[in-house]
Amino acid sequence: DFDLQGKNDSLAETRMGRLFKTYLEGNVLYTCSKCSTHLSLHDQLISTSFHGRTGRAFLFSKVVNVTLGPLEERIFTTGLHSVCDIYCIACHSNVGWYYEEAYEESQKYKEGKFIVEKALMRKTTMKNK
Repeated sequence: DFDLQGKNDSLAETRMGRLFKTYLEGNVLYTCSKCSTHLSLHDQLISTSFHGRTGRAFLFSKVVNVTLGPLEERIFTTGLHSVCDIYCIACHSNVGWYYEEAYEESQKYKEGKFIVEKALMRKTTMKNK
């Protein structure tokens, strides 16, 4: 298993074979496009200017209800990074990746952040009661 050094609040929790999801509260939230599991709040959105495998992607400071794939090194247009793919805990769809380490000094701001691909999530605006 991969240790996120205190970032375990972003990961899924399973107890005795039972899945426990985190449900977010906020006016605007982002969910898995396949199963509507909550992933992040609009307040956690840092940038919409990223690109992933499926096109546009968003950088978030925090994501919930995901599990991490193995740590691997990838070369992006911005340089070499150590990343883990992230998967929805409910439907197991790959929704993006987690930046563990950026090797270029100008890219260090990505460390500890998450990319979620726009095509793999939905933006939901909650109605006020």
